[in-house]
Amino acid sequence: MTRPIYAIGDIHGQHAALVSALSLIEKDGGTEAEIVFVGDYTDRGPASAAVLDLLIEGLAADRNWHCLKGNHDRMFSWFMRDYPQHDAYLPIHLYWLHPRLGGDTTLASYGVEMSELNRQLDVHARAKAAVPLEHLNFLDRLALSYETDDLFFAHAGIKPGVPLKEQVEHDLLWIRKEFHADTRDHGKLIVHGHTPVETQTNYGNRVNLDGGAGYGNPITPVVFEGKTCWALTPKGRVPLLP
Repeated sequence: MTRPIYAIGDIHGQHAALVSALSLIEKDGGTEAEIVFVGDYTDRGPASAAVLDLLIEGLAADRNWHCLKGNHDRMFSWFMRDYPQHDAYLPIHLYWLHPRLGGDTTLASYGVEMSELNRQLDVHARAKAAVPLEHLNFLDRLALSYETDDLFFAHAGIKPGVPLKEQVEHDLLWIRKEFHADTRDHGKLIVHGHTPVETQTNYGNRVNLDGGAGYGNPITPVVFEGKTCWALTPKGRVPLLP
């Protein structure tokens, strides 16, 4: 019998929704369940700091958890460097602190209010004083991918046609259209988030876990046994068919 592995998509500061999702997993697979989190723990939602606390505490307790890096996690980490760095992938008018991306709500969860400050360097100084080093170390150490015999987990997806072992960080964190449009078999089922959809969706060669928690939707875990998968709901498993 194939041992189940559970996956949780983008969390985006929604601590209460994360707790509910973990409760569903524990009910289905017990406290020793293997879980992959595909990134974007912070931004937009109200409780990014609490989300990171929960994940750090779980890892410290030797839970069988694998935490991957999302593009929002990297944006947070880069802003918190000695001199703040912004991601050049973003449109020229956007930066991590912009309300559209949600860095402002992340810092608010640490008690740093943007309305009190005028310059990014002022925000940065307050953030450096408020964000625990433990949180920054967690962000910096996040893995880019995780794989089993049947599954390859990454935040955004993969660059089609490139061997899984040769995927680069930029694509694993940011890719969208080129990956979504490609219907070929990638060798393993690709499990990702990054692009919100109405509900977790199985496309045959990939499964999108991002159900829009960043915009207030619930977090629905997905359980895999080999390449077969189900959404976990309060009423139990619901097949996710291609």
